[in-house]
Amino acid sequence: MDAVITRLKDYLNQAIIGQNTLTDRLLIALIADGHVLLEGPPGIAKTTAAKALAKSIDSQFHRIQFTPDLLPGDVTGSEVYQQETGQFQFVPGPVINNIVLADEINRAPAKVQSALLEAMGERQVTVGNKSYQLPELFFVIATQNPIEQEGTYPLPEAQLDRFIMKLKVGYPSAEDELKVLRLVRNQSANKLTIDSPNCSGDDIQALRNQALGLYMAESIENYIVQLVMATRHPEHYLESSVNLIDFGASPRATIALDRCARAHALLKGEQFVTPDDVRAVAHDVLRHRIIPSFEAEAKGYTSDSLLDQLIERVPVA
Repeated sequence: MDAVITRLKDYLNQAIIGQNTLTDRLLIALIADGHVLLEGPPGIAKTTAAKALAKSIDSQFHRIQFTPDLLPGDVTGSEVYQQETGQFQFVPGPVINNIVLADEINRAPAKVQSALLEAMGERQVTVGNKSYQLPELFFVIATQNPIEQEGTYPLPEAQLDRFIMKLKVGYPSAEDELKVLRLVRNQSANKLTIDSPNCSGDDIQALRNQALGLYMAESIENYIVQLVMATRHPEHYLESSVNLIDFGASPRATIALDRCARAHALLKGEQFVTPDDVRAVAHDVLRHRIIPSFEAEAKGYTSDSLLDQLIERVPVA
């Protein structure tokens, strides 16, 4: 399996310049069997990353552009009347694929968002009175632009919990941007082609099983639980006379931390999980699962800065 990981990482780092952290986190989420929300300004390879990941695996890929006039049936599919037979037949929607890119998810109204989030949570879509199972390999990469609020429908906090990770993607360095410029120019001139690795859905499932089989000491399990509990009872760790976190992370966060820490250790080639693996993924797993209080925001705290303090102060049992 080490060869599969190496091929995937090498390909993604060639196709996406200057976003090594992004590619690693996408692989972690894929191996952890979760879904990812990417947040960042336009033009920084969010869509390119999703397409490159889909191309690196022998899988079906579909991109859904979320817009205010989108309907739930445009995502899940719908029953269409067949005049030849006189019966309704289900026509699958774009969500019934292996890797789905939900581009600008916050531009669609709540009903459409809920249709996608049901598929993410239940691994099925319901049309009429029938439910249809999704493929075993099902991975959603949703994107949203934080700098534009007009005409958007922000995802409720409870629905954000469906994403195993929320990744903040920033601009590349000047050196990396120069590499991007040359890469795109060569690709446009048909002078450069990047061969995608030959990875199958079975390879991804094998990686998932291998990650779940990594050894995790009881002290690491307790550390994960205590980190999540600290978000619910921050007064034990944060030096403040007021409550800085209104709502902490859910039990789903504990499961996500466990899975992502295992995937992080696997990508490093380790045979066991360490506290460093937990800390490496903690921000991405927890930042969208805690709600800072009004007092915290007034003092200039963000989810990430609060997590910095909690991670620094929660001891490993």
